[in-house]
Amino acid sequence: MMEEVQEGTSAPSVHGHNIKVTEVLIDGDTLTFLIVSQKLSGTGEYHVYRIYEDLEWLQHHLFSQEDVPGIQGVIFPPIPAKPQVNASAKVMKQLGFLGLGEWQPYCKALETFLRQVASHSMLKKNKAVEIFLTSADPPGRQRVRKNIFNRLSQAVGEMRKEGHKDVDEFFQAARDQNLIMTGYTKSAAERFLDVVLTEQKIAVACGHFSAALHLCVEAGEDPDKQAFSRICVKLSEVFESMKKNMMSTAENNVSTLGLGLDLESRYQEAEKEMLFRRTCKLAELETARRNAEKAKPVKMAAMEEVKKAAEMDFNHICGVAKQEIARFEGVRVEMLQQALVQWCEKQLLTARESADQFDQCLQGFRGMA
Repeated sequence: MMEEVQEGTSAPSVHGHNIKVTEVLIDGDTLTFLIVSQKLSGTGEYHVYRIYEDLEWLQHHLFSQEDVPGIQGVIFPPIPAKPQVNASAKVMKQLGFLGLGEWQPYCKALETFLRQVASHSMLKKNKAVEIFLTSADPPGRQRVRKNIFNRLSQAVGEMRKEGHKDVDEFFQAARDQNLIMTGYTKSAAERFLDVVLTEQKIAVACGHFSAALHLCVEAGEDPDKQAFSRICVKLSEVFESMKKNMMSTAENNVSTLGLGLDLESRYQEAEKEMLFRRTCKLAELETARRNAEKAKPVKMAAMEEVKKAAEMDFNHICGVAKQEIARFEGVRVEMLQQALVQWCEKQLLTARESADQFDQCLQGFRGMA
């Protein structure tokens, strides 16, 4: 176990944009992921096995860089929710699209998370990233101490600061927009998930009806019974085609727009948490300024130092935050655009395949006439 990690200043020795999660192994209630990354030297690949506790270990070290100026202004890539085998309805609702399809969507989301961390200009310099991607030893099997960043926006004692008036119009506008977008993207993801679940139910119903039609097939020499049996067999083939079409449509929805909406929703929450961290620092700075103004002569120098330190810290956070918001706006548009294009391409291909199948079924019925 590697409980202490010395912070580094260089990027990891792998291609950050080419990290892949190629396999998931299920052992009881534990999911183990095989993560493959290409060496920058071009001489091979790193193959490491990681469980969710290792991901939490990585996230903990990313969150714990308090000595890095402006780190609280980073929009941290959102880690997927913890996966569970035979999960409850509550956990499945939390996982959403990531709990479907034998964990392929989850692997894709995990892949995206690791690529974004390993490609981030500030986060990739953390030595924990290198260890996570390259070390054969599992780094995070110890219990991770919760950090101040962990779900900070839900800290009950700080909730009153969410409505704190901002002194910067840029950040006030960003907060207002994020509040709206967070609700919209979450609602869109939930409703699109309902569509997918309905498609899966329709596919199952088509499969059941296809199987039931075979029960109507009767043996014998009676021409009417033979004709009726042939019709049942052909209808069974039609409903089996409908089942395959609906399953393909649902899978396409999950692997393209579903994952895109899921990532967009989680990233909006990540931006919300960053903006809230900055708002808390703003409140701390205003308090430090008031204390310096009211300080007695004997404490004046100390209070001024506290104020200057708070101002420097806040300015670093604002500088990083503005860069992060600009980068996020560009990336989120690109991500959603890519998801929509892939969605259209896959559904168009599925529609063409389905049309061919239904045409064959129609020709079969015409041949019976």
